[in-house]
Amino acid sequence: MDRFEKEFARHLGRKHALATMNGTAALHLAVMALDVNPGDEVIVPSFTFIATSNCVLYVGAKPVFADIDPNTYNIEPEAIEKLTSSKTKAIIPVHYAGQPAEMDAILEIAERHGLHVIEDAAEAHGATYKNRMAGAMGDVGCFSFYPNKNMTTGEGGMIVTDDDLIAEKVRLLRSHGQDSRYHHITIGYNYRMTDMQAALGIVQLRRLDWVLEKKRQAAQYYGELLSDIKDVQPPYVARDATHTYMFYTVKFTKREVRDRVMQHLDERGIETRVAFSPAHLQPIYRSLYRYEEGSLPVTEECARTVLSLPIFPHIRRGDQRTVVESIKEGLKA
Repeated sequence: MDRFEKEFARHLGRKHALATMNGTAALHLAVMALDVNPGDEVIVPSFTFIATSNCVLYVGAKPVFADIDPNTYNIEPEAIEKLTSSKTKAIIPVHYAGQPAEMDAILEIAERHGLHVIEDAAEAHGATYKNRMAGAMGDVGCFSFYPNKNMTTGEGGMIVTDDDLIAEKVRLLRSHGQDSRYHHITIGYNYRMTDMQAALGIVQLRRLDWVLEKKRQAAQYYGELLSDIKDVQPPYVARDATHTYMFYTVKFTKREVRDRVMQHLDERGIETRVAFSPAHLQPIYRSLYRYEEGSLPVTEECARTVLSLPIFPHIRRGDQRTVVESIKEGLKA
């Protein structure tokens, strides 16, 4: 595990990398290591997998949901600014589908208000923002190595940071609070990665550049195939960012159009998914904080109209043509 951590830290250009059992554990450890406590608030996007906000609940703090940019689907800095209060302790930007959020603006807000930044880079291995690596810009970066990611250890996660104190807290918390064998100085968890997973991670890290290049080629081909379909918007790529396409998410003009195409693809045996259903409208958050439909209009509109198409390093061009032809058929249905 030590070797994987050192290689991953070197890859990111960060001082410390600490492997965990999964990406959710990484986020949980990050909020604990930054001393997020009951009564604190953490600003998060709603357009993300539920773990991003749940990790805030785990420590008794309150996730405060911010709206997103309608093109990148990343958290909107202006929305963060409006939600910042005396209770705000941290911001967790998510790099949606492999494209980094607008980190300069987010870091400026955080510095001005004295807030921590935890990058949720679970989907963004190898992505860059103004030549800086995703996960290497905030106080802490968190990664997932779940099987659908651009690199995987089967299950697994990683925390990266340049802060010695944060790294030491994470080491304690992920291993039952022990600073040496059978000597426990605080309450901790069994959040360690296994050596077998780490061995797989070393190999996966070495092939990451190949994976990303193959997915970028596939994304470019999708873009060419979709260019003449007016009802479908391919992924937008910000000028200062590189996109690593963990998802290839397109947007339709209306929900009923998206749903009709999605059903047609399913009938053809083509798997798609809506990533993601807004977290703030999940039953748990509606019951806790009384969120109502319309409270995050951009997030909700995106969730109604986006669809993630199949993309992986070995996808064949013929299969991509079949996907796009099926989309055209669904639009005509």
